Amino acid sequence: MLRGLYTAAAGMLSQQKRTEMLSNNIANVNTPGYKSDQAAIRAFPEMLLSRMEGKDAPTKNPMNFGTQTPVGSLNTGAYVQELVPQFTQGDVKETGLPSDIALIEEAVPNNAETGMKGFLLFSVSLPNGDIRYTRNGHFTLNDQNQLTAQGVPVLSTNGTPITITGSDYEITSDGRVRIGNQETAQIDVRFAGDVRNLVKEGNGLFRTADNSILPPAAGSAQYSIKQGFVESSNVDTARSYTEMMTAYRSFEANQKVLQAYDRSLDKAVNEIGRLS
Repeated sequence: MLRGLYTAAAGMLSQQKRTEMLSNNIANVNTPGYKSDQAAIRAFPEMLLSRMEGKDAPTKNPMNFGTQTPVGSLNTGAYVQELVPQFTQGDVKETGLPSDIALIEEAVPNNAETGMKGFLLFSVSLPNGDIRYTRNGHFTLNDQNQLTAQGVPVLSTNGTPITITGSDYEITSDGRVRIGNQETAQIDVRFAGDVRNLVKEGNGLFRTADNSILPPAAGSAQYSIKQGFVESSNVDTARSYTEMMTAYRSFEANQKVLQAYDRSLDKAVNEIGRLS
C-alpha cells in the first residue's frame, strides 16, 4: 500500500516543481532576452515484483526450495530530472533608445552531434572578473559611462568594458561603436555551438558548465545587430497558462490518490482488529 503512497507523493512533487517553473516563465514574459525553461520529467525505474513460494523437491529426503512467481511490474513515480532552457529567438521590438541593441540570428549552424541550433550571446564581466553571457540587449550607461547589462559591463572584442561619452554615438549592424566619426570599440558576440553546455544563472546570465570561454561568433555564425531595438522573451504566454492548468489538474489528481491512501491507513490503524 505504501508504494502507491510514495508514487502519488512523487507525482505531486514533480508537478509542484513544474508549476514553479511555469510561474517563473510567466513572470519573465516582459524581460528582454529571457529564455523560457521546459521541464524534463522522467519516471523512476520500474520494479519487477515476484512472490516467494516454498516447494518440496521429490527426493528421498524431501528438500524445500524457494521459488519466485512473477506478480508484475511496479512504477514508483516520476520526477523532474532537469529544467531545459529553450534557445529560440524572441520577437524583436523597437524602443528608440540608442543603448538598446538586438542580436539578430541570420545563419547559425546546427551542432553536428545533437542537431540542435547554436546560440549567440553578448559577453559581460562580473565584478570578480568572471565572464558571463547574456541575450538581454537592454543596455544602459553607468556612472562611469560604461555600457552595462543588468549592472555588469558589456565587453568589447579586446576584453575591456565599452565606454561611451556623449549622446551622439552609433552602433553599426556588425557591432562597431562609433562616437562621431571615430570607431572606439566593437561589441563582443560569442557563439555556443553546443547549447547543452550553457547553464542559467540569475539576471538573465549564462555560464558554461565546464567554465570554458565561448569562442567568438565571427567566422562561426552570421548575425546582425539592430540599434534601438531589443529582443523580447520567447515565453509563449498562452501555452504557459495551458500547461499551468494541466499541472494543477495533475497535482490535484495525485493529491486525491494520496488522500484515499490516508483514509485507508486511518481505517487500518483505528478499526481493523478492534474488539467491540
